[in-house]
Amino acid sequence: MMTFEDIVQRIEVLPPLSDVVFKIQDLYKDGEEEVNVTQLIRLIESDVTLTADILKFVNDPKYGFSQKISSVSQAVTLLGTKVVYGTVVNNAISKTIKADPSAYGITTIQFNDMCHLQSSLVFQWYSHVDTRDAQFLTSLALIMEIGKLIISKEVKASDYAIKFRRGLAEADDIAHYEYELFDTTSYQVSAMLFKHWKIDEVFVEILKKIDFEDKKANKKIAYYRDILDVIRTAVNVKSILTEKSIKEASLLVEELGLNPQKFINTANRLKRQYEESKGLA
Repeated sequence: MMTFEDIVQRIEVLPPLSDVVFKIQDLYKDGEEEVNVTQLIRLIESDVTLTADILKFVNDPKYGFSQKISSVSQAVTLLGTKVVYGTVVNNAISKTIKADPSAYGITTIQFNDMCHLQSSLVFQWYSHVDTRDAQFLTSLALIMEIGKLIISKEVKASDYAIKFRRGLAEADDIAHYEYELFDTTSYQVSAMLFKHWKIDEVFVEILKKIDFEDKKANKKIAYYRDILDVIRTAVNVKSILTEKSIKEASLLVEELGLNPQKFINTANRLKRQYEESKGLA
């Protein structure tokens, strides 16, 4: 059985992210407010693949922009520097870790859809509550599931892959199931990955606490954690915007003192968009 130590060792030998990403990270070292937007745009445009991925991301119908975005500068203006940062990191991580989430019973396409739906749900819903925090959380939501790729890779190389998938199918709580097996969760693994790659320290702190109640946690960190708990309840590897998952998530929204109906309306609209894009409607 894979252990926590096995996961740590796997992370410690991962190579650094690309030079372009390292330079972009450096722009954020003094905080999002101090980012030189002109330099950010130039760095993104220096990488053809990254530019294409940014434009593909911003033009996804799930984000709700009515006009076609044809330049990096437009993308940065509409999404904000924090969301763009998350997209850059997601692009780099996807290249570094060969995405194969099949141990969780989903394909790479489904995994990417899940991550983008989580991100766009934050963007479309929480932007009506707090635009600045929405940009921050949209960025994190896009990459917070990345730890599942590490766990999936380890499970697939083991002799208990079938047992893992069967147990996951029966489990009511994914994180609890992971913790029972590995003494950690995929969000904890994501936090370790982000720390390894020196990605936003606040991201690390949120993900370290998302599965565990911490009464000493900073109130802002705890609130961010609760917002992401809403998102992962509505969209996860077992339930992507189902009637049940949306309802369960809306109850968490209500507990936060926010309008549950606005959340339900946004989630259902996003569900329709997703189903239409997949020819399911």
